[in-house]
Amino acid sequence: MIPQDKSAAVTRGLREAFGVSECEDMRMMTKGHTTAIVLRIVVRGKAYLLRIIMRPNAKIGPARHFNCMKAAADAGIAPHVWCTSVEDEISITDFVEEVPFPRTEALVLMPAALRTLHALEPFCRVEDAYNTTCTFLLHKGTAVEDFIGKFQAAKVLSKEETEKLLGWRAQVVDAYPHDEENMVSSHNDLFKPDNTLFDGRRVWLVDWEAAFLNDRYVDLAVVSNLIVTNEAEGEIYLQKYFGQPADEYQQARFFVMQQIVHMFYAMVYLYFASFGGPVDWNEEAPEFYEFHRRMCGGEVNLADQRAKVDFGKVHWNKLSENMRGSRFDDALRVVSGRH
Repeated sequence: MIPQDKSAAVTRGLREAFGVSECEDMRMMTKGHTTAIVLRIVVRGKAYLLRIIMRPNAKIGPARHFNCMKAAADAGIAPHVWCTSVEDEISITDFVEEVPFPRTEALVLMPAALRTLHALEPFCRVEDAYNTTCTFLLHKGTAVEDFIGKFQAAKVLSKEETEKLLGWRAQVVDAYPHDEENMVSSHNDLFKPDNTLFDGRRVWLVDWEAAFLNDRYVDLAVVSNLIVTNEAEGEIYLQKYFGQPADEYQQARFFVMQQIVHMFYAMVYLYFASFGGPVDWNEEAPEFYEFHRRMCGGEVNLADQRAKVDFGKVHWNKLSENMRGSRFDDALRVVSGRH
């Protein structure tokens, strides 16, 4: 299970954390989609999580990854960290025994966890080219223009639909603010339900490889896709985050970011899905909230080709639905008016 070239590194980690050179038990964790090797290990009768990074990149980790993870652990929203090694690219943390996470509890606990996360000392920034979140679409420059060109060339949407999508993006780029007040320490990878663990009492956020300083509304919008199903729940969700009912500006900015999220995942996942062949639009996509319910239940694996197609479709359909009314224009007007 442990690659030969990582064996010495794991031994060093075990000695640093626990003063032992081997563990009593070890099994591969198969849940989730990651390039890392993730193992449940047992030392002195207690379970821990050993993570071995297999995709090193000096610009995006592992130093940033580990620093963010430690800060979150100190704040009580990530499992305790026993050992990290930037050189060996491994970490050992507490293992969380999961139980089902009822959506009604998630509506209260998740915004509270995000509030704690976003109050941490600022994480470091990343270059635009390494921004793996929806705010990538808000930037101008070579990286985003190259991606848009590839998306257009893939022809996953009709010419008319592609022009509508890019028109909506242009509106957001012009109106959405880039203000330091709302740049906060962010997880940035919570669209994957596997990165949120619930032990029956507390929420734990894991897998901090994508963490960096970002717009607070990114984490808020992404998590809302998993647990918020109507406007009333959205009001509860935002109230738990802000500590009081969201004002007009906060609601508008949240709604605009939700649409940016839909644009981003529609573009990214339909583009990646096109590698496996043309996207068949005659196959009906699942309903948005039902698809995310199945994701949270572990029934959907975004590594699968069909899941990629469905994920892109449900976000495109939800974006198209939300653009039929006047709410998007109203929200843009409120957001741009503040700035």
